[in-house]
Amino acid sequence: MDTMRDRFIAITSQLLAEEPRLAVVLADISADGFAPARRAHPDRVINVGIREQLLIGAGAGMALTGMRPIVHTFASFLVERPFEQVKLDFGHQGVGGILVSAGGSYDWPAGGFTHMAPGDVALLDTLDGWTVQVPGHPDEAEALLREAVDGDDRVYVRLSLQANQEARPVGRSTGSGGFSVVREGRGGTVVAVGPMLDNVLAATEGLDVGVLYATTVRPFDAAGLRRAVGAGVRTDAGAVPSADVVIVEPYLAGTSTAAANEALMELPHRVLGLGVGRAELRRYGQMEEHLAAHGLDARGLRERITGFLRG
Repeated sequence: MDTMRDRFIAITSQLLAEEPRLAVVLADISADGFAPARRAHPDRVINVGIREQLLIGAGAGMALTGMRPIVHTFASFLVERPFEQVKLDFGHQGVGGILVSAGGSYDWPAGGFTHMAPGDVALLDTLDGWTVQVPGHPDEAEALLREAVDGDDRVYVRLSLQANQEARPVGRSTGSGGFSVVREGRGGTVVAVGPMLDNVLAATEGLDVGVLYATTVRPFDAAGLRRAVGAGVRTDAGAVPSADVVIVEPYLAGTSTAAANEALMELPHRVLGLGVGRAELRRYGQMEEHLAAHGLDARGLRERITGFLRG
C-alpha cells in the first residue's frame, strides 16, 4: 500500500492538469515528488524554499487572485511555525485554501521534536472557519483531497504514515460527512479518529461498546455523537440515560473533549480524551514505540478504555 503522502503527490499532480485554477506551494518538503508537475506547470507549482511564513503568504496571495492553493510541508512547519500567517493571511483576509501536512505527531521520530506537531489540530481549533480532515487510509486521503479541491473554504488535511488496513467511506460518500458507525454497543461509545481505528477495534474486541469513525473532526459531528449515545431516548422509568464517551485521537490528548462535552451538555455524561501526551519523549525510537508510550497501541487503549468504563 502506498503512503498517504505518496497518494497526495500523485493525485495532486493529476489534478493540476485538470483544474486550471489549482496551484501547489511547497517549502522544499516533497519537492522531488512534485518535480514532474513543476516542469509541466511551472507557474502553478512553486517552491519557496525553507521559508514557511512565505509559504503561507504566497498561498494566501494566490487565493486572493481566485486560485485554489494547496500549501504543503511537515505539520510542525505548516501550522506551528507560521501560525500568525495562517491566522491573518487566510483567516483575516477571508480567503480559502488547502493546507496538507505530513509528519504528524511522531511519524518521523528520528527528526526529533522539531519535526513533531501533536498540537496542530488544537492550535487550528483557536481559529474560525477551518475544516479539519484526518484520513486513516490513502484512499480516504484521496477522496477528502478531491472534495477539498472542489470547494473554496479553508481545509486542513492531516496525513500520516500510520494507516488502517482498509479504507472506509468518508466525506460526502457517507451521506452526511460526519461520524460513521463501525460497531454498535450499549456499554459506551468510542470515537476513533483517522489512523487510530484499527487499534481501537482491536482494543475493544469483545466489549459491548459502540465505535464511531471520524475523519472530519472539525466541524465536530455533534448530532452524530448524540445519536450514537442515544440522546433523546428515555428509559422505561422515564429517566435520561447517561453517556460514557472515549475519543481516541492521533494528536494531542483531549483536543476534542470540549466539543464532545458541548454536544452532550443536555444529558449526564463522561468524556475521556486519549491521544498524544504533553510530555516530550526524548528517546525518539520508532513510531510503534511512541504509540505504546502514549498508550495508543491496542493493549494500552484496552486498559484505559476498560478502566474508564468500569469507573
